[in-house]
Amino acid sequence: MERYAHFLKVLNLKATPKRLAVLDILSREKIYLSPEEVWTKLKERFSTVGLPTVYRNLEELADGGIIFKMIHPDRKLYYFFCDNKSHHHHFVCTGCRKVDDLNYCAFEEIEREVSENLNGTVSSHIIQVFGTCRQCSSLNKEGR
Repeated sequence: MERYAHFLKVLNLKATPKRLAVLDILSREKIYLSPEEVWTKLKERFSTVGLPTVYRNLEELADGGIIFKMIHPDRKLYYFFCDNKSHHHHFVCTGCRKVDDLNYCAFEEIEREVSENLNGTVSSHIIQVFGTCRQCSSLNKEGR
């Protein structure tokens, strides 16, 4: 928990018990969670916590880069904790909900395409690749 308190201090966010618990919940999970799932787990620790508090904390933590927010193909928001602070992207399994780091980035190619063909300038990018992991793929093949 002390590690999370340090992250929060750097962002000028108070290390409240609920905020620390949100970070703890997300870091223990190896899958992405919806705000409602985080709320359900948080209610096990705190008798009074509202869903708006969870949403607000998740957004503050995502804005600070401590956790990552993704828009799933189901068009809902999900959050996950990633310790890797170097530049990278994510592969998201839509079967088991696991998130893995991708240490590949085609940003320079994309930036060149935008510059040369669209006369634009890229200010930032987020790449999330959705698919099925090896384990889920083999389960699907066995289940046919």
